[in-house]
Amino acid sequence: MQTADVVVIGGGIVGASVAFGLANLGLKPLLLDEGDNAFRASRGNFGLVWVQGKGLDCPEYAQWSRHSAGLWSNFARDLHERTGVDTGYERPGGVLLHMSAEEAHRSEAALAEIRRQCGDRPYEYEILDRMQLAEMLPGLGPTVYNGAYSPREGHVNPLYLMRALHTAMLGLGGTYRPDHRVDRIAREAGGYVVHSSGGMFSTARVVICAGLDTRRLAAQVGLDAPVRAIAGQVAVSERAAVTLPMPTNLVRQTREGSLMVGFTVDDLGLDTTTRVDRTRNIAALAVRAFPWLGDLRLVRSWACLRIMTGDGFPIYDEAPGFPGVHVVTCHSGITLAAAHALEIAPWIAGRSPAAGQERFSTGRFDVQAHR
Repeated sequence: MQTADVVVIGGGIVGASVAFGLANLGLKPLLLDEGDNAFRASRGNFGLVWVQGKGLDCPEYAQWSRHSAGLWSNFARDLHERTGVDTGYERPGGVLLHMSAEEAHRSEAALAEIRRQCGDRPYEYEILDRMQLAEMLPGLGPTVYNGAYSPREGHVNPLYLMRALHTAMLGLGGTYRPDHRVDRIAREAGGYVVHSSGGMFSTARVVICAGLDTRRLAAQVGLDAPVRAIAGQVAVSERAAVTLPMPTNLVRQTREGSLMVGFTVDDLGLDTTTRVDRTRNIAALAVRAFPWLGDLRLVRSWACLRIMTGDGFPIYDEAPGFPGVHVVTCHSGITLAAAHALEIAPWIAGRSPAAGQERFSTGRFDVQAHR
């Protein structure tokens, strides 16, 4: 049996962010990953570091997202200096495009309510009419109604981020084990034994960051962590001259020139089928927003399963009766990567929790069920 300071279960963006943060504190994490056969949300997301629209009826989440977005510039710089991997992070601001008056009304009402709920805590956005947006976004389509602009928004290359996190963790003495699906977490004297398809590992600390498998593993230590799969589809175009200066909710242009369009939100269980009708819909919407995209060819399209908790907000909790066993899972793993590495990892290592973190314990689901 091998030993580790801490076993992190799940090698996606969330698990890798936590493992890097723990390694940066001097621990030697062991990162166990199911492998490429997993439903990996980290390879299928849109790459946004985004704040707008997050936190309705949960101002703590609005502020947590804003806080993590504010950490991202130094976080990305540190990863680049450590590894030589440029994650492609940029923070030019971003626009939530509204394609109709009805859509604008709903979105503006939600944004205003989030700002009201945040009270005296900042929540920055500005509603811009189509003419103002056209000055910011070259080639904006005539049917765009208006949009919400925030200077807090940014984007990143998720695949380079994954590589940078793994490289940085390994450089600090961590270990990565692919093809190690975890079956069981068992208590032993003084700690725990993690049973995986690749062997058993003895440790004093366990962090469950296992995506859609989080609920099964959390139940073994007495926690109910309700997560479900939300299918999303994304398409990417051939490269073009860099024209779009900032990301939007419908389209973003990568540093290399490709345009990413999407994404869909479908409740399809564990179905990862790439659907032509959904690709057609997101492409048509993107061309409505920016007609010049109609001259480009789509070169790839894929579906993925994203992680959604019972109420859409993160879960951070330590299992009662199982000291040292934590659950960390969320929908916005890219946006929250900096906070997971810099503030959730220290909490797991035994330091004080981040401000407001108690709002994201699993106990809230008991309260919701009671209500």
